[in-house]
Amino acid sequence: MKNTLWLVLTFFTLNISAFGQTKSTKITWETLRDVTFKKKWNASEGMFVLEPQFGAKVNALKGKEVSLTGYMIPVDVDANYYVLSANPFSSCFFCGQAGPESVVSVKFKKISKRFNTDDRVTIKGFFNLNTNDINELNYILEKAEEDI
Repeated sequence: MKNTLWLVLTFFTLNISAFGQTKSTKITWETLRDVTFKKKWNASEGMFVLEPQFGAKVNALKGKEVSLTGYMIPVDVDANYYVLSANPFSSCFFCGQAGPESVVSVKFKKISKRFNTDDRVTIKGFFNLNTNDINELNYILEKAEEDI
């Protein structure tokens, strides 16, 4: 009886530990506002660009698995490239209605389904910051998947 009880307790302890390690941190768009921008000359492009200066809250998330709810914007469906936005498409960053901190590039782990413009979804993935590539957004969710 003691061995069976010990086995059951061990099983539950291991499973609880495993679940705790994979749980993503829920973040909000407010958290992503912890950034300022500085004009910087980009010699290869021959123009000034806005270089992000990430605050402590955002830097603390780097490399961690997070989940974020927003509106899906399909950029290139065939290439499985989407952007998650704090706002619907009609008032998003690309339309000049918000700042670059209001969009996140989504790099899916695998192609699972096609999203439509303004689908409201929660996405989880590993949070990364971009300061150098002007062809990429400042925030990136790598190995992303829908958080159901």
